[in-house]
Amino acid sequence: MENPIGGTLAGGARRMRGTDLVVSRLGYGAMELAGPPKARSIDERDAIRFVNQVVDLGINYVDTSIDYGLSEELIGKALEHRRADVILASKCACQVGAMVAAHAGESHIYTGENVRAGVEQSLRRLRTSYLDVVQVHGNPTRKELEDGGVIDALLKLQKQGAVRHLGISSRLPLVAEFVNVDYFSMVQVPYSALQRQNEAVISELHRAGKAIVARGVTGRGAPAKSWATRPIGTADGEAQRLWARAGLDELLQGMSRIEFMIRFALSNDEVDVCLVATTEADHLAADVEYAMRGRLDAALFQTTCQRLAAAGGGPGQGDYRRGGPTPVL
Repeated sequence: MENPIGGTLAGGARRMRGTDLVVSRLGYGAMELAGPPKARSIDERDAIRFVNQVVDLGINYVDTSIDYGLSEELIGKALEHRRADVILASKCACQVGAMVAAHAGESHIYTGENVRAGVEQSLRRLRTSYLDVVQVHGNPTRKELEDGGVIDALLKLQKQGAVRHLGISSRLPLVAEFVNVDYFSMVQVPYSALQRQNEAVISELHRAGKAIVARGVTGRGAPAKSWATRPIGTADGEAQRLWARAGLDELLQGMSRIEFMIRFALSNDEVDVCLVATTEADHLAADVEYAMRGRLDAALFQTTCQRLAAAGGGPGQGDYRRGGPTPVL
């Protein structure tokens, strides 16, 4: 697909399912721009330079949140002059006016009033008149959103042109409640070779016409950091033990572990955008290079899935299991 912006999009161009958005398959998750204590300190000039590098390297999908501290303001300052070059996705139902100190301390309020205030704040911080995507944050239930007036508020914002597409950032088991709703066109979920629990519901969401954005595709870089960190939502050592039991080092074929992780996620054709998160220019450039090498060989992808399943790292069980992801042959 031709890139309407010009140039080559990182990981290839994809029309995001259920929308009119043409996105890079590799996206940028901007939590690392939050600032202390959630992330390391970064000079404003360096941050602005880095965000422009993200776009210059072919990533046009930028995902942020009110919850990500300084992130929205830095992105707004960096990209105000090139708004047409990017797909801006933020989140709502977060605590408005707060620079949230830590992930565990995030507070979400599921009322129409708070959602409208949050979107208006995001527009100001991002220095834009519209958001391409707004996702409800915090893993709420469907009842919370509908009873609290969140959906009505979002639909009004969409009708007014402040928001183009609506979605939710969620995970099992609650994400299953949103498979068949007609007000969300996209869903963001954790997904990687080391976190396949949402894989089956991803398939169900895909069949329902929803776009999928995957976060955590490199497991927070844990495989490259000698497991000094761990993917969010896993116990200490869990991902490392899964990697070892599945013998994934035997499958690398000269790839780094991070390249393998990125290309694994890109191999699932039901995923529209795979988010990576960093503020290191060399790491970003490497991630883009890996994405440009494309998905894993189909046979290697299937072997990896089989090994992971045998090691206890298969897709989710129950009604949403439909045989795993779909590679492009």
